Amino acid sequence: MVCFCFLVDQKRKMKRTKPVAGMCSRCGGGASVADMKTDTRFCYIPFYSKSWKAIVCTFCGTTLKSYH
Repeated sequence: MVCFCFLVDQKRKMKRTKPVAGMCSRCGGGASVADMKTDTRFCYIPFYSKSWKAIVCTFCGTTLKSYH
């Protein structure tokens, strides 16, 4: 069972960003809306992909709100 944990991973990529009004609650940086894509891989072979939108901080990269 321990081996299974190392064979599955997820990668998040930011495709496109657009600045929005607002500030990060953690660091005070600016916020932007990003089109995100999550790829789930098993043994480095992608088998599931999901696209979604999120509001992220431009300074620290924290996801402030996500829209799945």
